[in-house]
Amino acid sequence: MKILITGDEGFVGKAFHKALDKKSNDVVGFDIKSGTDARKFFATDDTYFDVVIHLAAVVGGRATIEGNPLAVATDLAIDSDLFQWALRTRPGRIVYFSSSAAYPIMLQRARFKAKLSEQDINLEHIRTPDQTYGWSKLTGEMLAQYARDEGLKVTILRPFSGYSGEQSLDYPFPSFIARARQKVNPFPVWGTGNQVRDFVHIDDVVQATFAAIINGVEVMNICSGRATSFIELAEMMMLAAGYLAPIQSNPTAPVGVEYRVGNPRFMNLIYEPKISLEQGIAQALAQ
Repeated sequence: MKILITGDEGFVGKAFHKALDKKSNDVVGFDIKSGTDARKFFATDDTYFDVVIHLAAVVGGRATIEGNPLAVATDLAIDSDLFQWALRTRPGRIVYFSSSAAYPIMLQRARFKAKLSEQDINLEHIRTPDQTYGWSKLTGEMLAQYARDEGLKVTILRPFSGYSGEQSLDYPFPSFIARARQKVNPFPVWGTGNQVRDFVHIDDVVQATFAAIINGVEVMNICSGRATSFIELAEMMMLAAGYLAPIQSNPTAPVGVEYRVGNPRFMNLIYEPKISLEQGIAQALAQ
């Protein structure tokens, strides 16, 4: 197969490169980090691809989402260029990586303890997502629907907190791993530490994507369904590293929503995650 990966130098893109068999697939990648601009490619090239995995976006963790919202808004232009190009070249299937940030923030309150399901986003009755990053992904999903109306095959994926030890320190999991490895005491966390996330290993993100492509899925969460607070994550890592220290909260740091956990019911019909959070922590500490 001829496969295009946009944003292939990022955390998720590198994981796809690692997983794809280069002997049986012709894999092409574009990333601004390597001096190859996907937007310039979209403007001029008419190459046909069997699969397009669209990851190109301005990212950088919670600090970027809250601290530089206009930079994140660039994602709107990137996605628009992708779909205009796709209408011209008609690829076999587009995989559009949306985000759990596209879900309504009103559903992500601790008192609800709601597991977010695919149908909680209704493009005919839009509710406020998480910051400009959530808005950009929600708009991308709308563009994906318009592309479907034009006969294109589009899979929308909503990954929750993908992680591994190879992730940038802009994200909680690798930052916590670094602190646990150094046996930091006290152990700092942003906010109160009671905010909850759904952690899913990057290898499971990749394999769930392949399953979605094979099964022609239109919209799917990629998640574990397991609720883990940042305090719990810190304690798990410290215990795995052989010590335990008090938690030092930082109420002035960006924290995001209170409770973001996915419902994996639909995903589990075609794929079940293989790497538990405990296994992922052990692997990262061993690296």
